[in-house]
Amino acid sequence: MNKQRRTQLEGIKDKLEELKSELETLKEEEEEAFENMPESIQGGERGEASEAASSQMDDAVNSIEEAVSSIEEAAI
Repeated sequence: MNKQRRTQLEGIKDKLEELKSELETLKEEEEEAFENMPESIQGGERGEASEAASSQMDDAVNSIEEAVSSIEEAAI
């Protein structure tokens, strides 16, 4: 791989890491919102939706981490 493509990959990796950070922040905010809900709401539809959103964001963070790792391996 030439230097130009490595540089492009590095830029993509940086963007992905920034997006990962934003997702982690949103996930933490959602988890905090869930924790601050009364128990009656946590066990209801709204609480379940909040937990599902947190779980999906966690999956997205993991996927981004995998993508970053693949990019790093490709740039070797």
